[in-house]
Amino acid sequence: MNATNMKKIVAQWFLVFTLSALSSLVAAVEVGDSLVIDRIETIDGQVLTRESLAGKHLVIQVWATWCPYCHRQNLNLIELANRTKGKPLEIIALSVDRNPTLVPPYVLKHHLNFPVAMMTPALDKAIGKRRGVPELYVVDPAGKVVQKDWGEMIDLDVYDLADYVK
Repeated sequence: MNATNMKKIVAQWFLVFTLSALSSLVAAVEVGDSLVIDRIETIDGQVLTRESLAGKHLVIQVWATWCPYCHRQNLNLIELANRTKGKPLEIIALSVDRNPTLVPPYVLKHHLNFPVAMMTPALDKAIGKRRGVPELYVVDPAGKVVQKDWGEMIDLDVYDLADYVK
């Protein structure tokens, strides 16, 4: 084996090692992991803090305005919000839209009755790599992820999330 081939092999192994190390840094949050939300500013200027969310189960949906599955899931989350009004459950939708000006008209048109915010670098880092949208996380009051779903959930599965606050 000549020196050039040896350098290529070393470079390839270095690349594989580096990518493996980086992928562990951006690994997705999973059931049993902690997901701490320190601060979220919603599209209407409301600020949700760790203190204001304390003692609540959080249903966090990652979504986009262009996603038809997200739209159908949002309709079910509206109903979930109606069914759990006054209970210690907070639904928070985090939009991954590249154009944030599309989100407020969508929220108004579809009458979303839960806080909506844009994904931020800090939230993206906390949640980690996602498989797609919609993606939904349920976080208990201690900050542990107790449920994670990817893809559209049927209406009954969304409504069953109310069981966390019974």
